[in-house]
Amino acid sequence: MAGRWQRSSRPLAWRLAGVALVAAALTPSVQAAMPASSGVDCTQLAEEDEPDSASAWYERSLWASHCYAFQARAVRIGSDGVRALAMSHGIEDGVERERARYLDGPAVAFEREGRIARPGGMTSSASSAAPPEAIVEHLDGLYRLQLSGSDRIAGRHAMRLDIEPLDDQRYGHRLWLDANTALPLKKMLLDEQGRVIETFQITDLRAPRLHQGAIDLASPPSLPALSWRPDWLPRGFVPQAIATQGGRRPGIEHRVYGDGLSTLSLFVEPLEGRSLLIPGIHRLGVSRAAVMHRELGGRPCQVVAMGELPSRVLQRVVESVTWQADAQAGASDADER
Repeated sequence: MAGRWQRSSRPLAWRLAGVALVAAALTPSVQAAMPASSGVDCTQLAEEDEPDSASAWYERSLWASHCYAFQARAVRIGSDGVRALAMSHGIEDGVERERARYLDGPAVAFEREGRIARPGGMTSSASSAAPPEAIVEHLDGLYRLQLSGSDRIAGRHAMRLDIEPLDDQRYGHRLWLDANTALPLKKMLLDEQGRVIETFQITDLRAPRLHQGAIDLASPPSLPALSWRPDWLPRGFVPQAIATQGGRRPGIEHRVYGDGLSTLSLFVEPLEGRSLLIPGIHRLGVSRAAVMHRELGGRPCQVVAMGELPSRVLQRVVESVTWQADAQAGASDADER
């Protein structure tokens, strides 16, 4: 049974859950704005032929999510009920600006400003999020992409794309893409048994406009060194660069891993003088969180793995975390033997 968060930890828990829920409603996003030296010309989308395969449709949808300016209304249906959202996406001076906010229930808003990451991110074990073509290439061998007919969503003709995981370490997805722009109009998240656990759907897409110009490419960021590492991650998950987040308590080390569709956030912090979370599996809307108290580097620590992944996967990740110095010492001892 899923545990409950302790009262003293609820601000942290709800902050994580709120960001995760809104971010999941949007398509895969790039990282915070960084210096760039070149860009991608969005006008080329209008000149390309209609995609002829599931992977081509998905790649086109990722580019469309960067290159189209639009405003929209949407609904998200999850375990916490039905929530309405207002969304907008624009491009100014080659930089994307994206906003989303809930229109009912607790006030939660999400804003992002950034550039598309450079090629190669998904193929490196220590680099940033990748541009669309690299994401699609990375998905090969992790998911099966298949076109499954068409439908009518938000008054627009849409192509249905089924994305089925090839193992039991991640969730499946169904996407409905606007046949004209390839913008995502509807998304379903499915658990290991194929049950729908969340639906996100645009109900009103207002005059999407293709950006007439370039979007900047970001310089490859460097990932900060950590005092720990996970010795096991689901196949295909690699480190992702993230924007610096203000308001986090000192001493918390955080890293995000992703496979191009799913993400996993891993937090490690010392226990001394902290508000503790109850060890076990917790539900945060559509996400799950595995919490464990462990000794790392000779001190008690709290390890939290959170994401839209099966509970047993998150649990295995937190159990695998090792202190870097301990791991290096163990390797040296093995070499001497």
